[in-house]
Amino acid sequence: MAVGLALLVSADPVTIQQFSLALRELAISPDACHDASSAALLLKRRKFDAVIVDLQLGEQSGMILDVARLSPSNRTAAMFGISDNDAEVTSTCRKKSQFIFERPLSAQSIQKTLKPAYGLILRERRRYFRYPVSIPVVIQNEGRQEIRCTSVNISGGGLALGTQVRLPSGERVRVQFTLPDHQTSLLAKSTICWAKTGHLGVRFESISDEHKSELQVWLSQKLEQTLPEFVAGKFRSAER
Repeated sequence: MAVGLALLVSADPVTIQQFSLALRELAISPDACHDASSAALLLKRRKFDAVIVDLQLGEQSGMILDVARLSPSNRTAAMFGISDNDAEVTSTCRKKSQFIFERPLSAQSIQKTLKPAYGLILRERRRYFRYPVSIPVVIQNEGRQEIRCTSVNISGGGLALGTQVRLPSGERVRVQFTLPDHQTSLLAKSTICWAKTGHLGVRFESISDEHKSELQVWLSQKLEQTLPEFVAGKFRSAER
């Protein structure tokens, strides 16, 4: 299972192949394209944990990084540049990138740069990670009616629920649930953010710091369980 998704933009097939292999070795799934227009479309349609741009694309590389930074869903992704022989382009894009891969490239040099950035990629993944789980949930709507339903998945920002009860999008509710193997119920003031036959989406608006921390720790544990052992081993050995 991939623990992250990276947008890889380069017009060089060899560079794409090198990075695709290196990313897969770290359980990061690459989505490759060759130009700024294709990259812009993908940035609008998908959520990425990392954006890697070949600075040999010249002015296009800066445009791609700018689009990523302005994208509501991708502005917090880890940003990488792949160095170019044009010192001016590389210097400009270094300011827009958190990390730079230096040419000449090799599997070792790519992984050497990826390793210190891996924590950022995981944190980005954790921000929107949804864990599939079926637990009882109680919704209390504005009329104080209690609706009992079952979760489909949960993230740090909300729940997807299975229920035949219809509630309008935008309605403010309170949701209460208990995480598996936990004793204390979590309570969150929430908003119905989408509704379709048999399902509701709930976005948390207000939750206590204690309950938020409990949820984040639980989700982090579930996410880390998806990290392949061969990847975890690479980073444990690097830290020693």
